[in-house]
Amino acid sequence: MAARKNTSRKIRLVKRTKQNRPVPAWVIIRTHRHTRTNPKRRSWRKSDVNVG
Repeated sequence: MAARKNTSRKIRLVKRTKQNRPVPAWVIIRTHRHTRTNPKRRSWRKSDVNVG
């Protein structure tokens, strides 16, 4: 990927990076383990990020 990215694309990449994290432990405790996994979790090898 090119090192020179426009700002809007970089913001979209940062948003996807923030979404790609596990569910916090306090959420699992508060929901009595009903919410354990993040459905938006994405592997960098398996799926592509559609940010343009």
